[in-house]
Amino acid sequence: MTRFVYYTAATLNGFLADQDHSLEWLFAVDDTDGPDMAGFMDTVGVFVEGSSTYEWVLKAENLLAEPHKWQQFYGSRPTYVFTSRTLPVPDGADVRFVNGDVAAVLAEITEAAGSRDVWVVGGGDLAGQFLDCGSLDDLVVTLAPATLAAGAPLLPRNVGADRLKLHSASHQGEFAVLTYSVQRRESKP
Repeated sequence: MTRFVYYTAATLNGFLADQDHSLEWLFAVDDTDGPDMAGFMDTVGVFVEGSSTYEWVLKAENLLAEPHKWQQFYGSRPTYVFTSRTLPVPDGADVRFVNGDVAAVLAEITEAAGSRDVWVVGGGDLAGQFLDCGSLDDLVVTLAPATLAAGAPLLPRNVGADRLKLHSASHQGEFAVLTYSVQRRESKP
């Protein structure tokens, strides 16, 4: 069964990126013995991300000038980018732009994932939209030993303890990895 998983790194005080949408704070952390991204990637059939995340990856990895690198990160799996703008696509990349409500494309994304999971890469607001429509199954946060004074929040929503059940907590290198199952809200008539 396809699961929607928001897997992300965050600072100790809950930021994904700094005020300039940079992840430089994260790359300063020693990732020796860190989270097993390769193992996680083996479970992923589709990537979903917002335009800020997509644009940051394009720029940080120089993917428009070096499109062959796309395969190293995404392979041949489709990437859905939620945006209202026209954005460039690296040659050979399977990028599908979506504008509008998350719920309207859930069936399409699920079908594209096949028997694998959907990685909600980010940002936090997009993950919140999946949560809002009852489609986020797991939240995996790798907390890094860093803080930021401001930036993009992990999940800009009020989410109570009744919605998140701790599934596991582990120490992986410099990171604390917390995995939560997201509890579905009862439908209101």
